[in-house]
Amino acid sequence: MRQLVPWLASAAVGFVRACVVVVVSMLVPAVWAAAVGLWIWWWGGNPWPAVVPFIWACIGTLALSRPVCRMVRSVVAERTGTVIPPGYRKAAPVVRMSTGYWWNGYSYERTSRDARRDQRMRLWWSDPATWRDLRFAVIAPVTMGVVAAVPPAGVVAAVVGFGHPAASMRLIGVLGVAVAIGAAPYAWRAVGPVSVRFLGPSPAMALADRVDELTAQRADTTVAQAAEIRRIERDLHDGAQARLVALGMSLATVERLMQTDPDRAKALLREARAGAATSLTELRDLVRGISPPVLTERGLVDAVRALALDSALEAAVSADLRLRLDPPIESALYFGVAELLTNAAKHARATRAWISIAGHGTDVVVEVEDDGEGGAGVRAGGGIDGLRRRLAVFDGTLEITSPAGGPTRVRMVVPCESL
Repeated sequence: MRQLVPWLASAAVGFVRACVVVVVSMLVPAVWAAAVGLWIWWWGGNPWPAVVPFIWACIGTLALSRPVCRMVRSVVAERTGTVIPPGYRKAAPVVRMSTGYWWNGYSYERTSRDARRDQRMRLWWSDPATWRDLRFAVIAPVTMGVVAAVPPAGVVAAVVGFGHPAASMRLIGVLGVAVAIGAAPYAWRAVGPVSVRFLGPSPAMALADRVDELTAQRADTTVAQAAEIRRIERDLHDGAQARLVALGMSLATVERLMQTDPDRAKALLREARAGAATSLTELRDLVRGISPPVLTERGLVDAVRALALDSALEAAVSADLRLRLDPPIESALYFGVAELLTNAAKHARATRAWISIAGHGTDVVVEVEDDGEGGAGVRAGGGIDGLRRRLAVFDGTLEITSPAGGPTRVRMVVPCESL
C-alpha cells in the first residue's frame, strides 16, 4: 500500500504533464483540422475555394511555430532541467543617419517605426531558426505528441468502456485505466529527447552565433582599449605633464635668479624637488594602474593579496592556485577583483570582503564576497557590465548574487588550458 500511493501520485502528475505536452504539440494540427473543417462545412467540397482556408492554415502555422517552440523549451527546462538555447538572431540597433533616414541593418527607412517593422520581417524571414521551428512544429505532433497522447487516450477508452452497458466494453474500460495509469509517469518524457534533437541550434547556427559573439567582443575590446588610452592620456596631461611643465618653468626662473636672488632660487629649487617627487609618485600610480609590477613579477595570487592589503576593506584572501596564468587573463581577473572591492567599499558600504582564487579542472574561479548592503546588478555601461565584457573576451563568465540587504557574491570563471 505504501508503494501504491507514490505510484498513483506519480501517475497523476505524469498525466497532467502529458496533457500539457499534447495540447502544446497539437496546436498546429488543430489549425489545419479547423481549416479542413471550415472548408467542408462552408464550401461543401468545392476544391477551388479551398485555397482560402489553406492560406489561413499556412499563416496560422507560421504564427504559431515560434510560440509553440518557446512553450516546449519552457516545459523542458521546468520539468527536466535541460535548457535548450533558442538560437534566434538578435536585432541590430536602429540608427538614425545624418541624412534623416533610419538604418536597421538591412535598409534605410523614413521613420524608426518603419525601420523596426522592416527589420522584424527581414530578421524573421532570414533567420534559420524560423525554418527550424517550422520543422519542429511538423515533427512534434507525430513524435512526442503521439506518445504523450497515450494516457489521455486510455482515459477516453475507460470512460467509453465503463459507460457502455455491454460486458465486452467494460474490458476495454479496464484496459484503458491500466494503460493510462501505467503510461502516465513516462509518456510525457518523450518531450525531452525530441526537443533536444530537433529544437536545439544546428552547428551552422551555433557557428553564426559564435561569429556574432566574437565580432561583438572585438568591438568591445576596441572600445575598451580606446577608453583606456584616453584615460592614460588624460591622467598624463592633467597630472605628470602639468607638473613637469611647472617644473621646467621653475628651473628657468631659478636659472635667472641664481646670481641676483640666491635665497629665492633655493626656495624655488625646493619646490621643484617636491614637484618632481609628486610627479614621480603620480607616474608610479599610473604605471601601477596599467600593469602593477607585483602582478607582472609575482603573479595573480600575490597581486591580489597586495591589493587586499591596500584596500579600504578588511579583505581576506584564500588561494589554491600555484601556476602562473597567461598575462592577459591575470590582468583581467586582477582588475576585476579591484573593481569589485572598489564597488563594495564605495556603493555597498561594506566593511569586510572575502576573496577566493582556485582552479577547478580547466577553469580558474575567482569569488569575491562582501558584507555590504547588496542590491548590485549588471547595468548597461556600468562597471560590472564592463567586467563581464572583459571576461567574455576569454570565454569567461560572471555570475552575481546580490539580494537586498546583502551579501553580494560574484563568481568569475575563465577557462585556462595551462591548469
